[in-house]
Amino acid sequence: MSVPDLRQYRPHRVEDPALFEGERVMGLRAKFFHREEPGRTASAGTYWLAGRQLLMAWGFADEEHCRFHAVCDEQGRWGTPVAGCPQVQLLREGAAGVGLLVADGRGAWIGGTAQPAAV
Repeated sequence: MSVPDLRQYRPHRVEDPALFEGERVMGLRAKFFHREEPGRTASAGTYWLAGRQLLMAWGFADEEHCRFHAVCDEQGRWGTPVAGCPQVQLLREGAAGVGLLVADGRGAWIGGTAQPAAV
């Protein structure tokens, strides 16, 4: 299995800044895509943090959770798709969401904050 070919989908919506668990995260952008299948709508979402592609999750629009997800490494390569929703940690600065970390399936966390830390 590989990540979906988004050329086979149509754009559905964009969130910028995007929500994670109901909270806006600075620097996180999400693009959602749909593709009609017999009796269902396939759905895929891509997530970018500070301009870097981070994550893709996909399944069907009528399902509550992701069927699969894949994490994009720092060289822009997709990791192996994994069943289910990704493991994600919200990074906070005070009450504000300022970034995300996503488990890559090999024991590493990919992502970070949208802005470099103040010096």
